Amino acid sequence: MTGKLDLPVISYCESAPGHPWHGPYHDCEYGFPVADDRVLFERLSLEIFQAGLSWLTVLKKREALNVAFAGFDVAAVAAFREADRARLLADAAIIRNRLKINATIANAATILDIQREFGSFANWIAARHPLDLADWVRVFKMRFRFIGNEIVNEFLMSIGYLPGAHHPDCPIYKDVVACHPPWMSEKNRQGQ
Repeated sequence: MTGKLDLPVISYCESAPGHPWHGPYHDCEYGFPVADDRVLFERLSLEIFQAGLSWLTVLKKREALNVAFAGFDVAAVAAFREADRARLLADAAIIRNRLKINATIANAATILDIQREFGSFANWIAARHPLDLADWVRVFKMRFRFIGNEIVNEFLMSIGYLPGAHHPDCPIYKDVVACHPPWMSEKNRQGQ
């Protein structure tokens, strides 16, 4: 992993602590298990918005993205129409990429379908665990838009389904492990 700072020599665990944007995300969110569908939708959307950009750009625009996308409320975003798309494309505070905006709205509708079928997006993810990255990517590409290997990998690492968010010598690693992320489960160890 090159790290979310896009520095190939220094890992995220070495460079993020103390940074005003990366530090809080690294220390309090990255790699910790997530079961809340709103947070899962936000995290997936942020990874999509990050494609081709730095993670720092996304973190700096995160608050504005939350405002623009109704706090990443799945039902609210799924109900967005053309006027909302136009509003988002005109909003200089967010990442104004038509494909990413359209994917976020379409993915909200997909999550609504998943919630009807599985009870929650979290249940849908848990029901597929464990898979290797290639299978995860295949499963996500079948349902979601603007999805690729790196987006799926970072999304699943960020929510505790794939290992690698933190190095074992990172002080946060023990905090993540104490939360029993899915990648540490017996089922996962047997499936890998």
